[in-house]
Amino acid sequence: MDQNNRGFNVIEQDYKSSQAVPVARMFLANVFIWMTIALGVTAITAYWFASSPALIGSLYNFQTHGLSGLGWVVTFAPIGFVLLMSMGFQRLSPALMTLLFIAFAILMGMSLSFVLLVYTGASVFKTFLVTAAMFGIMAVLGYTTKTDLTKFGSILMMAVFGLIIAMVVNMFMHSSTMEYIISVIGVLVFTGLTAYDVQKLKRIGAGTGVQMQDPGVRKLSILGALTLYLDFINLFLFLLRFLGDRK
Repeated sequence: MDQNNRGFNVIEQDYKSSQAVPVARMFLANVFIWMTIALGVTAITAYWFASSPALIGSLYNFQTHGLSGLGWVVTFAPIGFVLLMSMGFQRLSPALMTLLFIAFAILMGMSLSFVLLVYTGASVFKTFLVTAAMFGIMAVLGYTTKTDLTKFGSILMMAVFGLIIAMVVNMFMHSSTMEYIISVIGVLVFTGLTAYDVQKLKRIGAGTGVQMQDPGVRKLSILGALTLYLDFINLFLFLLRFLGDRK
């Protein structure tokens, strides 16, 4: 689920300086580069673990059909990484932020390795392409639209919390109808959040007014990449429930 870092409100104010050089495009390009790197790391890690009985066995006990101790750590550790990067933004160095982001991508790959065990490789690849297309369209829309998506984004964030509650409830109800409704709403929410987050990052980039080598801007790039990464992954997982073919 999306444990998204929405700590940009304070950060955005801190970096709206009076320096004159707009770097919105360069900033966004850096954000997308880091997001792409993280997705690549996640994909390679997921494939590596899914292809190795020993590695996947360290996460999942096939005899008891439950997660191992390490499996539970891998499942919940990414939440801690998101909180650490968001709340520790001011104190962490750019190098440490980058290291945490890559470690987060590896942990997500370990966690998502189960996807390759449940769904066929062809359907996972097909869903990835559909996700990439939808994400790309909404990213362009968020970058080019003149409409202020701030209120729209606030509504979507409330919907995210609603989705989390609904998913927890359905863990006990095991309702296929409710799961379908959650998946539909999830696709809509994270499709919209992609446009909202890109617009917000564009504004942050325009407000920096400094060169990309500035430590604060470099850390903002990582934080922005984390946000878009989470949008992409959540959109992919919700779409997989519709497009994925189980083995």
